[in-house]
Amino acid sequence: MAIVKLTDLIEKMKLENLTPELDLGRKKITQPDINRPALQLAGYFEHFDATRLQIIGFVEYTYLEGLDEDRKREVYGKLFSYEIPAIVFSRELKPDELFMQYALEHQIPLLSSKKATSSLMAECIRWLNVQLAPCISVHGVLVDVYGEGVLITGESGIGKSEAALELVKRGHRLVTDDVVELRKVSDDTLIGSAPDITKHFIELRGIGIVDIKAMFGASSVRETQSIDLVIRLEDWDKDREYDRLGLEEKYTEYLGNKIVCHNIPIRPGRNLAVICETAAVNHRQKKMGYNAAQELYTRVQNSWPRRGKRTMHKMKGKTYI
Repeated sequence: MAIVKLTDLIEKMKLENLTPELDLGRKKITQPDINRPALQLAGYFEHFDATRLQIIGFVEYTYLEGLDEDRKREVYGKLFSYEIPAIVFSRELKPDELFMQYALEHQIPLLSSKKATSSLMAECIRWLNVQLAPCISVHGVLVDVYGEGVLITGESGIGKSEAALELVKRGHRLVTDDVVELRKVSDDTLIGSAPDITKHFIELRGIGIVDIKAMFGASSVRETQSIDLVIRLEDWDKDREYDRLGLEEKYTEYLGNKIVCHNIPIRPGRNLAVICETAAVNHRQKKMGYNAAQELYTRVQNSWPRRGKRTMHKMKGKTYI
């Protein structure tokens, strides 16, 4: 099960720790959802998901201010009986002394944020969804090419890292080399990132490890990138018939998400960087509604009706003009 350290959340969201007496090193978050405990503060604890991060906004805060001492003890006692990962006060609100006392007694961290409640919740949910998403590691190279996330895969030594290096030299941005961590943040989106230990490094056989950020600058790398296209490099097989039109898309699947995939045969003299750039631009054009293969198909059909039908039949049957 994926977990997020509470200290990482505090650093990311720039939260103030109101309970420095507590050791936050062991506190974990396991749920990406957030809860505002308005019903719980009113006394209704049925279906209360205490594993979520709890956020108290202005409405909850003013409600607590209006309670008398006995009622506060009753509500606080019940609330803090659950193992809550942390409670965050938005808008720089601060808990009363009794609330702080119960938090320290039950070892539950209290945090404060300058952000408005809605903005804080949205940012926390978005970040936690990425951090807690289902994750796998695949062998490959991930590069941002013209804004498209291109995952280059293939057997070891086939030239993935060299292609990525050439792409970086041409102004594109490296996300990760060798190992790509894929996270499923939604049914339509996969996010790729680098393991911390290999971030910004590329391994080149015969040279060794190269630090891309130090060599080409901060603009040559990025932390994460959505996976839009997969390019699978493979050795050229003269007996195999390769697709030369691209009328039908081929897909590969990661974590249940389908991604467009191109199998690129490798021969001496082929410029992999230019091929990757062209594939990325062509993929973007298709997303924008323009398909070059379909345009050719239409032109041939509209040229001479009889010849067009025969020609396209041959094209589909892998016999080309």
